[in-house]
Amino acid sequence: MKPLEGKVALVAGGTRGAGRGIAMELGAAGATVYVTGRTTRKQISEYGRPETIEETAELVTELGGIGIPVQVDHLVPEQVASLIEKIEKEQGKLDILVNDIWGGEYLTEWDTPVWQHSLDKGLRMLRLGVETHLITSHYALKLLIQNKGGLVVEITDGTADYNADRYRLSLFYDLTKQSVIRLAKSLAHELAPHECTALAITPGWMRSEIMLEVFGVTEENWRDGAKKDPHFIISESPRYIGRAVAAVAMDEKKHELNGSSCSSGELAKRYHFTDIDGSQPDCFRYLKEVQEAGKPANAEGYR
Repeated sequence: MKPLEGKVALVAGGTRGAGRGIAMELGAAGATVYVTGRTTRKQISEYGRPETIEETAELVTELGGIGIPVQVDHLVPEQVASLIEKIEKEQGKLDILVNDIWGGEYLTEWDTPVWQHSLDKGLRMLRLGVETHLITSHYALKLLIQNKGGLVVEITDGTADYNADRYRLSLFYDLTKQSVIRLAKSLAHELAPHECTALAITPGWMRSEIMLEVFGVTEENWRDGAKKDPHFIISESPRYIGRAVAAVAMDEKKHELNGSSCSSGELAKRYHFTDIDGSQPDCFRYLKEVQEAGKPANAEGYR
C-alpha cells in the first residue's frame, strides 16, 4: 500500500539528516518528493560534507516514491520562487511542505555567552535556520493552500514544553530553535481558514551522518557509541522522524495537531510506528527522567 501516492511533497533541506529521513519515509509511502539543498554531485556547499540531494532523491525512488532533486539556496528568494514555479508547472499542486533547512552545526559555539560568541556565525545561524523557513513559506504556501488538507511541518530541536524552562547551550542556537516552534504556531493560525495544518516536530537524539562521525560508529553498530556516552542508547535514526512526518501526513484528522509541538517519540505512540530497529525511543521523557535526573543510563521503558 502507498497511502501517499499522488501527494506532492517538498522537503526543503533534504540533503542529509532529518531531511533525508523524512524524504525517504514520504517516498516509502508513495509520495512524489522534491528534495532541495545546496550540495549536489557537482557542487559542495559551505558545509563541506559529501551527502547530496541526488542521493536523497534516489533513496526516495528506491523506496517506492518519486524523488526529484533541485538545487536551491533557500536564502535566495528568486531561487525559491523558481522552485515553486517548477513544482506548480510539473505537478499542479503542493500537498506537504517540510521546512528542515538548517546548516548551523559547525557555526554554534557551545556554552559561549553572546558577548564572546562569533557574531558573524551567530547571525548566519539565524539566517540559515529561520530566514530560510520564512522565505520558503512565503512562496510555497501560495500553492499549498489551493487545496484543503495541506500540511506544513517545521523541523526544530526540542518541544515547546521541553524548551520552555531549558537553555539550549547557546543564545543563537536557542533563539533559532525556539523561533521555529513559534513559526509553526503562527503558520497554524494563518493556514486554519484554508483547512491546512502546521506543526513543529523535533527528533530526539538523532543519529545523523554528523552524529555518527562524532561517535565513531555507523548505523549498523551505533550501540557502540554508548562507550563514549552511555546515554547514546536512547538515540534514534533519521527514519524515525521521517515516519512521524509521514504518519501525520496520512492522518485525515491531522488538523487536531494544528499549532502543536511534538517529538518523534510522542508521535510514535499516537500513530503506533517504530524506528527501523522496531523500538519506540522516547528521548525527551528519557532526558528528563533519566539523564537530567542523574540516573545511570538505562533505556528500559523508554524505547
